[in-house]
Amino acid sequence: MTNDDVFFDVTDAEQHGVSVLHVRGEIDVATSPGLRNHLNELIERGHEIIIVNLTEVSFIDSTGLGVLVGSVRRIRAIGGDLRLVVTQPHIIKLLDLTGLDDVFSVAPNLSDAARS
Repeated sequence: MTNDDVFFDVTDAEQHGVSVLHVRGEIDVATSPGLRNHLNELIERGHEIIIVNLTEVSFIDSTGLGVLVGSVRRIRAIGGDLRLVVTQPHIIKLLDLTGLDDVFSVAPNLSDAARS
């Protein structure tokens, strides 16, 4: 399977005074490097708060979760935070089952994530 076989898109923007990464499609072993690159770039540019909007993500595997965990550790080490916006029930359940809902600040929308 190549990246062309899986729908994946990442864009970033400033919203609510913080950097928001909008992710769409599937986050898996093929697409995780793209997510990692975007997150690393935002962290390197000095963004202290990054919100990752996963509302349009249909699937995330352990590789994708690993990218998010690595990024939250990296940004918290410099005094920042990485927050997730999640509305998909299966992704909420995955975060709960893995205990990652205790690692991340998870919100149902961008406004709540910005206030966390």
